[in-house]
Amino acid sequence: MTSGDFTIGGIFPLHYRVELPPTDHKKRPLAAQCQGFDPRAFRWALTMKLAVEEINNRTDFLPNYTLAYSIFDSCATPVTAQKAILSVLNGQDVVQSVICSGASTLLGLIGESGSSQSIVVSRTLEPFRIPMISYFSTCSCLSNRKQFPTFFRVVPNDDYQVKAIVQLLKRFDWTWVGVVTEDHDYGRFALQGLKREIENTNICVAYHEMIPKDYTQKQVLKILKVMKESTAKVVVVFSGEGEFYPFLREFMTQNITGIQWIASEAWVTASMLAQTYPFLDGTIGFAIRQGHIPGLQNYLKTVTPEVYPSNPQVQELWEALYGCSPSTSSLNTHLPSCTGKEPLRQEHSAFMNTSSPRVTYNVYKAVYAFAHSLHNLIHCKPGNGPFENFSCANLNNVFPWQLQHYLQEISFSVSGENVNFDVKGDSIPSYDLINWQRHTSGDFQFVKVGLYGGAQQTGRELLIVEQAIMWSHQQNKVPVSVCSNRCTPGFRKAVRRGQPLCCFDCVPCDIDSVDCLSCPEDYWSNVNGTICVPKVVEFLSHDAMGITLTLIAVMGAFLTITVLVIFLYNRGTPIVRVNNSELSFFILLSLTLCFLCALVFIGEPTSWSCMLRHTAFSITFSLCISCILGKTLVVLAAFTATRPGNNIMKWLGPTQQRIIIFCCTLVQVIICTAWLTISPPFPYRNTKYKQSKIILDCSVGSDLAFWCVLGYIGLLACVCFFLAFLARKLPGNFNEAKYITFSMLIFCAVWLAFVPAYVSSPGKFTTAVEIFAILASSFGLLFCLFTPKCYIILLKPEKNTKQLLMGKFTK
Repeated sequence: MTSGDFTIGGIFPLHYRVELPPTDHKKRPLAAQCQGFDPRAFRWALTMKLAVEEINNRTDFLPNYTLAYSIFDSCATPVTAQKAILSVLNGQDVVQSVICSGASTLLGLIGESGSSQSIVVSRTLEPFRIPMISYFSTCSCLSNRKQFPTFFRVVPNDDYQVKAIVQLLKRFDWTWVGVVTEDHDYGRFALQGLKREIENTNICVAYHEMIPKDYTQKQVLKILKVMKESTAKVVVVFSGEGEFYPFLREFMTQNITGIQWIASEAWVTASMLAQTYPFLDGTIGFAIRQGHIPGLQNYLKTVTPEVYPSNPQVQELWEALYGCSPSTSSLNTHLPSCTGKEPLRQEHSAFMNTSSPRVTYNVYKAVYAFAHSLHNLIHCKPGNGPFENFSCANLNNVFPWQLQHYLQEISFSVSGENVNFDVKGDSIPSYDLINWQRHTSGDFQFVKVGLYGGAQQTGRELLIVEQAIMWSHQQNKVPVSVCSNRCTPGFRKAVRRGQPLCCFDCVPCDIDSVDCLSCPEDYWSNVNGTICVPKVVEFLSHDAMGITLTLIAVMGAFLTITVLVIFLYNRGTPIVRVNNSELSFFILLSLTLCFLCALVFIGEPTSWSCMLRHTAFSITFSLCISCILGKTLVVLAAFTATRPGNNIMKWLGPTQQRIIIFCCTLVQVIICTAWLTISPPFPYRNTKYKQSKIILDCSVGSDLAFWCVLGYIGLLACVCFFLAFLARKLPGNFNEAKYITFSMLIFCAVWLAFVPAYVSSPGKFTTAVEIFAILASSFGLLFCLFTPKCYIILLKPEKNTKQLLMGKFTK
């Protein structure tokens, strides 16, 4: 303890365990004894001393004022920590304590290491409103401002550490992990956070074991048995260095191999553990951020028994580092004596590791946080202060709660890092991913292989350099820790009764099996169900079949146009003029369109082609049949008009014929217009009909409209067939009614055969059948109606006379 204007306390686990004395219930029990000197924690305490001396030597900081410090040992247990803090508050005489009469001489406290100790100490200090800054207590419970209103910390809370560890497990596909925790609040809350983070993931906890507060070999052996029998090869440990040390000592005696340790920040940089237990090589874990402390190494070298002959902690340091006693007054009389002048060497890394200080750096930041708060408090201007009536603190009687106000508001930079606290007293979360590596030369290093930034965007917090990691047993291959291996394609998971979801059997996929991977819509499973392969896309393309149908359609249109040219050239001859040549020209034009509309059915269906297919086909065929119907009526009327008193031909002149054709075609146009307006045809990808194919086709949109279109064409054809059938035996050498009857018979037969084929199955063959029906019926009309006339025109021109056509010739 030192003197000064403002006093801050420091509490450190200078010993890492407490041994309870035996009790026989006859004598008053002795006080618990602190055992196991921790050089690492002693370095933390000396860092506080260094920081205070550094601040007191500065002329620009706390001018005309000095800091004092008081350091106590918690022995890494809550009870001893509470005892230490009470001794700080009460002094030697409780009755004369200045706490009861005025402001406390202790303005703030730096501590503690363990979360359980910090919880006890914070609750003890809270009635006095004394702020404390922890350098290593990470329990998320301490962020509760209602329970711990005076608690601050310069280390991230465990919520972030747990998130980082879960992302690490996901990164390496470790789905089956064991968890070992200390029997304190740090371990309990860390376990709760871990379970919360893995709740919606595929990670399972194989077992959870708790290191007992009071070490007993029987309990530890029980834990080790569970670890040995478990198939989990990755073990996450939330424990302080002191609690974990005796556990590892027993672990070393057991034949347990293949463990990949995941360290919490409480022991991931513990040099003593790394040097003592080689089986920890390859350990990976998150460490708090490191920083630079100027002059720390040289300062530590000055701490020797020669310089501090009466300091018991320095005596214990020498015993821990050299295994000798520098003083005859030491309790460890069984150790050999030494001079105390032995030089501190780099291999004493448990004490001398200053290359990358982390917890030590947090202690340094905590001292400066208090110093900056006091600096701001001292420079408060009356009338512009933060307290009642804009007043400032009385520098002769500063209260701890006044210092806390400035502590909450501070923001300063140290070692290139900006330090401040949020409303919960927490600092910005940031971790280094550390890997324990021992090289063939025997040199040991804590190697930084990644980092975790809690302030980064979700999913980008963790960055790992995988090739830099050396796993356990100096292997470069990532360890595997799963309860069950992944099911290969074609198999599904079958959960084992009474076991976690990570443990399952793989059974072959069946129809509607749960957890089997469904192939995307455009893919299908192969025979073995192992992979998804692209489905074959089927439509009537310009392949061999498509090209053949295209050529036939073009040839049909060409023949029709050829007949049209022949008729135009011979339009003055009786064979063309008979029964109205205009109707013949209309029929030939509509037949040309019928042949050409078949081309719209070939190729990949699109929105426009689908709408054009059926409407173009229906309108052109309606026009063609309407013309044939008009010709049939003319033939029937012409022969009927020969009877005396019958003047029916005056009602079937050219104008009336055009009206009949127009009206019959208009009905079909109206039907098609309504079809396209209400529910037009559209492209359709049929993935249901065949597992291995995607059938591209045109959906008709409205089935009613589609069948109305076909039905109307069928109605026209039937009427035409009926009238032609009536006129088939009328007199005349060239009676067209016979050919019309035969053409309508072929037309109806083709389309009646088409309907079953169309509705039977989808696919390109159905489209081909529809094209075939169009072409067959068009060729049937062309040949039946015009072949006889072309025969006479081209081959028998002598018969192309009115007398022969009317049957009026002389034998």
